Parts: sequence; structure tokens; C-alpha cells
Amino acid sequence: MSTTTDDRWPVRVWFGLLILAAIAAAWTMTSWLAPRSLANMIAIVASPLLGAVAVVGWWVFAAGVRGSFRWAVPALVLVPLVTLAVTVHKGNELVVAIYGLIAALVVWIGWLAVSVPLPVAVRRGGLLVLLAGLWVVVGMVKVNGTDADVVPYLRWRWQPSDEDLFLAEKPAASVPASTAKPVEVGPGDWPGFRGAKRDAVVTGAKLDSDWATRPPELVWKKRVGPGWGSFALAGGRLFTQEQRGPDEAVVCYDAATGAEVWEFKTPGRFEETISGAGPRATPTVHGTKVYAQGANGRVHRLDAATGKLDWTADVVAAGGTLPQWGFAASPLVTDGLVIVYAGGGPGKGTVAFRAETGEFTWIAGNAKHGYASAHPADFGGVPQALVVSDYGLEAFRPADGVKLWEHVWPVGGGGNRSTQPLVVSDTDVVIGTGVGGDQGVRRLRVTKAGDAWDVQTVWSTRGARPYFNDGVAFGGHFYGFDDGRFCCVDLADGRQLWKDTGYGHGQVVALADQGLLLVQAERGAVALVEANPAEFNELAKVPALTGKTWNHPVLAHGCLYLRNGQEAACYRLPMK
Repeated sequence: MSTTTDDRWPVRVWFGLLILAAIAAAWTMTSWLAPRSLANMIAIVASPLLGAVAVVGWWVFAAGVRGSFRWAVPALVLVPLVTLAVTVHKGNELVVAIYGLIAALVVWIGWLAVSVPLPVAVRRGGLLVLLAGLWVVVGMVKVNGTDADVVPYLRWRWQPSDEDLFLAEKPAASVPASTAKPVEVGPGDWPGFRGAKRDAVVTGAKLDSDWATRPPELVWKKRVGPGWGSFALAGGRLFTQEQRGPDEAVVCYDAATGAEVWEFKTPGRFEETISGAGPRATPTVHGTKVYAQGANGRVHRLDAATGKLDWTADVVAAGGTLPQWGFAASPLVTDGLVIVYAGGGPGKGTVAFRAETGEFTWIAGNAKHGYASAHPADFGGVPQALVVSDYGLEAFRPADGVKLWEHVWPVGGGGNRSTQPLVVSDTDVVIGTGVGGDQGVRRLRVTKAGDAWDVQTVWSTRGARPYFNDGVAFGGHFYGFDDGRFCCVDLADGRQLWKDTGYGHGQVVALADQGLLLVQAERGAVALVEANPAEFNELAKVPALTGKTWNHPVLAHGCLYLRNGQEAACYRLPMK
């Protein structure tokens, strides 16, 4: 190794560059070969940590650096990083540690590589200045959530967040009338998560797909509080959930104008690194009532017209366990009960409360980690509630929680499932996962003979690996997401027929009467795509929202209602 006359210095930095290349390879290869698996998560977290250990060891023991500078550089890398992570960036420690280490290693090794021709004093001073400057910048930024690949969104610390702007602009809370005309579900309404049947399939609507000539018309757009659920629409009213400072809020808007009609707030804030703050579930309108579950597990029944509280139940108090990213189950109201995911593990995976009173009724099942909602089905002439989780798929008799049948498909490695079961016939259902070691989609056939149930796997494929992005069934095909790629899978045999990379981790609605798919892209655009198994064909695409959009779109009465964690909008769609 080369030396200088006044001090030994690591002129050849091939070892450090090799470490950086190894970190990049670990991230890239595991993301390609085993995306969202335990190995992928370990690589993302461990490779920067191990790389930092290797570089520090090289610098201290093998690079030939002497004197105080030998220890000053590692200290300037590690001490500010740990201090900033646990103080300024509290709550986002792991993300800051991972990306902060990578940034520090790039600055450290990169400067050594490019500064070889410079005098030793300049190289030393430049390295110290660059590392100090890096931590000044890290202290000045704030993590504002991440994308689906856990790449952080950053903003300057002095910049107001979208939630700050919303709270600053929001007028005083509306005071709903103590009595008002009842709000009820009417024909063509969208009363809950993914529509009346929870399948995101729309009938009775025929769009003009020539958006170049007749683009969607913006009716209204407004700021909203953070939230990752969708809208329910009934009786000309929109219902959703938002974080409003320290409170979770169920909010009613006028569908025609976007004006707030009422809000119902309860103390409680759920916030984590990936999504950020806000409730995760979509309210359900049933009869004249709204049922909503917050991220911390409280379930409310409210009058749809006035927002008056009838009762509150607590999933955690009933035996459930708060999942890592918050409760996300949109309530299923059936058989006089409200059924939601509980996640308490064996015997406590799914819970039901009496719809009229909120009284605890039953808890059953083996779900420990999941973000899907209970789903209605009717197999063998028996109404049932399906629940997808890390355990697999379980079917319960809604009235008493008796388990009718199950398909055990463990995720393993701390993984979870977030997508809805997709009922494709009176005997078949499709479930899938894009997290964990055994990813893919399976078609199951459920039959009943006497009192016995039989569940068989028709096919299993890795041709689609849905992360938190639900798909639709149309014309004998599944249209949904293979991780961040929109794809088509043949429901007959599970073959992937095509995939496209244009929408990220989005959501989709099917227009059954004309074979169209309306795709909400992750970055806010909305596209019309042919439901054509032969090829991918995008007919139109328009910008609709700004920012990360993981929420499901709503299409009802010729209007498209959209929201994300910062804004909501209504577009009138051109009709034939």
C-alpha cells in the first residue's frame, strides 16, 4: 500500500469500493431473486451494517492510517448517525440508520477515490468537512414516509407537512344537525371497501375511452388528513377516515361538492415509517349506519346522516393484537354482526361484534399477521366470511364464528398477507401474497358433501405476487399486480400472459360491461386499460392526484372518487 512522507494513507481504496459493490449487489440480487422475502429484508438491513463494520475494520487495522485521524473518521461516521437516529429522527431509526450508513460510506470511500491526486492535508480536511456536512443535511431533513420498496421520501424539516397544511387550512369543525334525513345505500352506490360485493367490479357504466378528446372533468379537489383507506359512498355522501393531529376522524363529505358534512373524532394517533400517519381501513355503510375501524383497533358505529356515535368496541380488548402497521380491516357487516380481523393468534384471529349494540360476540381463527378484510362468500349454499392472513385462508360461519374450512398456507419469516380473497365462481377462490418465502397466487376449489368440506388446490403460480394491491377477475382472467408490475393471469391454469411496469403498486377496478380496467397508479395517475389477455393495451392516462397513492379508487354514478394521504378529488368521467 502506498504511503506518504508525513503519514501513511490509504491511496488504493479498492477494498472500500469492493464493499460498496457488495452492498449494492446484496440489495439488487435479493430484490430480483427473492423480492420481499426474509432473505431480501435481511440483505437490506444487514448489508449496510456489515459493510460499515468491514470498512471501519479496514480503516483502523489495515489501511495504515495513524494518529488521531485513525479514530476520528469512524467516530464522525457512527456517533452523529446514532445520535440523529435516536433523537431527531425518532420513530424512523432503522430507515435513517440504513440509508445514513450507505450515504456515509459513499461519501467516505468516494472521496478517497476521487481525491487521490490532492495533497494529504486537503484529502483529510475534505473528508472531515464532507462527513460533517452530510450529518448537517441529515439533521435538516425529515422522513415523510417511504415508497413500497422502503425508499424514503424526504422533506426539509422546516417545510410544513401535507398534514400541517391541511390542519392550517381546515375551517372550524362542522356541527352536524341532531336530526337529518337518513342516509341509506341506493342503487349504484359504493357502500364499502371495493364496492357492494367487495370485488371492485362495476356494472351499468360505459365510458368513452377517448380521453384525448373528452378527458375526465375535475369536479372538486381538496386537501384531506392522512389516511390509507378509500371512500364509501351512499346517499350522495362520501365516508372516509383521516388523521387530524392527535385524533383519528371518521369524516363525511358531500359527494357533489367535497364540502365536509360532519366529522367524528376520537383521541389516538397511529404512525409508522412506511405509510406514515393515519387510519388504514375504509368505512362500511349498512342500513343508515356507518361502521369504521381505526388503526388502533377501535370500531365505531355512527349515524350516517349526523355522525352521532351509537357505540365503540375495541378489538384489542376483545383479544386481538395490534399489528405492526396498524389495523387495516374494513368492517364486514353481515348476519347482524360486524366482523373484523383481530390478529391475536390461535383462537383469536378474527372477531365479531353485534351490529346493534357493539357487544362482543365471538373470536376465532389463527390469524397472527395480516391486513386484509373479512370477505363475504357463499360456497355449497352456505354463507361464510373468508379471512386471509399469514396462516392462510379461513372460512367462518358469521353467526357464531364456527370455522367451516381452512387452507393452511403459512407465510413464514414474519410475513403477512394484505390482499382480498377473490371469489371467481360458486366453488373457487383465488388468494395470493407478495411477501415472505412462498409467494404467488393459488386457485382453490371448495366443495361440500354432507357436513364435510373439501379444499383442493387447482393451481399455484408465481406469475403474480400481489403485495398490498388487489386484483379483479374478468372474462376468465385475473388482472392485478405481480409486485409492482401490472399483469394478466389465466384463471384456467395460472399462466402469466403479460405484465407491464407503468403503474407501480397501484389498484384496479373492472368495468364489466365493456371490458375495461381503470388503474390507479401509485404516483397518482389514472389509466384506462383493455381487459385483453392477448396483450397489454393502455387506452388513456391522465394525472389525477399528487403523491403516493395506495388507496383504492371508487367509481359510482359516472364519477371517479380518489384519495391518498394528502388530497381527495372527484372527476366526472365521459360516458357513451
